[in-house]
Amino acid sequence: MKILTYSFLLLPFCLWGQNEASYKIRTVAFYNVENLFDTTNDTLIFDDDRTPEGAYHWTENRYEAKIQNISQVMAQLGKEKSGTSPDILGLCEVENKGVLEDLVNHPNLQAKDYGIVHFDSPDARGIDVALLYKKSAFIPTSFKSHRLLLFDEMGERDYTRDQLVVGGLMDQEELHFIVNHWPSRRGGATKSQPKRARAALLNKRIMDSIRELNPNAKIIAMGDLNDDPRDHSLKRILRTKGTVSKLDSLSLFNPMEKMYKRGLGTLAYRDQWNLFDQFFITPNLVHENEAGFFFWQAQIFAPSLIKTQKGKYKGYPKRTYSGKTYTGGYSDHFPVYLFLIKEEN
Repeated sequence: MKILTYSFLLLPFCLWGQNEASYKIRTVAFYNVENLFDTTNDTLIFDDDRTPEGAYHWTENRYEAKIQNISQVMAQLGKEKSGTSPDILGLCEVENKGVLEDLVNHPNLQAKDYGIVHFDSPDARGIDVALLYKKSAFIPTSFKSHRLLLFDEMGERDYTRDQLVVGGLMDQEELHFIVNHWPSRRGGATKSQPKRARAALLNKRIMDSIRELNPNAKIIAMGDLNDDPRDHSLKRILRTKGTVSKLDSLSLFNPMEKMYKRGLGTLAYRDQWNLFDQFFITPNLVHENEAGFFFWQAQIFAPSLIKTQKGKYKGYPKRTYSGKTYTGGYSDHFPVYLFLIKEEN
């Protein structure tokens, strides 16, 4: 199969043994950017450590280096096949809209003309999710932040990230995107599992409500789920499948599951890889159709540039800090991306 295509050019290639045809390609990506805070102390959140006087000595120079690094990665996501940066990009661990504006206005991205959809979440650390979109590729028509209500053993509110839902038109076709950052494994994977189950249930309710209004709605959910593709939240609650032939009308396709089975991951801890950064999509996006875009393939972006090059963490994502030691890296997660294609007549 010839795979070189461009979102702004229509080039011929063969798909799944069919006759040569022309396809338009669009890239959807997700990136956990690991504590992208500005340097200003916000008295309403616990960001004190991420200030110049804080424990991490988060200076303006370090912030600018982080913006440079993240924007450099963003500009490369999917470029090997699309020839450009992503059309849609979900992000998590961003402090506020200001850091997003700094990202999209960096010289690495400014010419791409990204729009921003962002809401402040009630997360205690002040980190949010967001969606960036190329204004030339996508027109948002609806957006809403859905609150995930969690409570601890004492009945106290456990504040976490909202789930962001954005609907709109991509090349005149309606698509919906959900950006997630599910509760962490703090306290242990088993003990914290019910929180991620609640997050999965909220995501399912969001999808069900969209499909109640439009049974043919095409939905792409993405995010740092703090669970792997084979975990309960995905397999049992969302009913994700890693094999197209096993899909039914009630299940969702997870293109990351086969990668996980091969031992691939987006973050590492104690010599074990996890694939927390995932996509799961409605079945009507999986099979080639005459009604618009459909899924082609998904990838983990892990070039040597964003990997630790030596030491006991060699091959791990090159993060900004190791403990409280500044290392000047990118993120503790690798980003992920997928391609949507549509036949052009």
